[in-house]
Amino acid sequence: MSGRTRTRACPVRTCVGCRERAGKPELLRVALVGGRCVPDRRDTLRGRGAYLHPASACLEQAVRRKAFNRAFRGPGPFDTAELRDHLKHFEETGRWPAPRSGASAEGADR
Repeated sequence: MSGRTRTRACPVRTCVGCRERAGKPELLRVALVGGRCVPDRRDTLRGRGAYLHPASACLEQAVRRKAFNRAFRGPGPFDTAELRDHLKHFEETGRWPAPRSGASAEGADR
């Protein structure tokens, strides 16, 4: 052994709500699908993404500051109801909700 330790670099992203930097695994990726902001926990949805702490306070700040409009480079306002429900469930139970059948964003483009 050479005495060196290898630490894997973790990508850093900025929360669009509170503007704090955090590691990518700590944040929830949000994607735009048909004018709706939807959670993208698997990082598989197409298009631009915005990152958000899994807290309602950060979501409220992002909506109030129109951060999603800037992040998605669109006029907005975007529907955040699904994202609100997702975060509410996480805050109440400490777990992410199960994916809905017939995934809401399968094959959808911006």
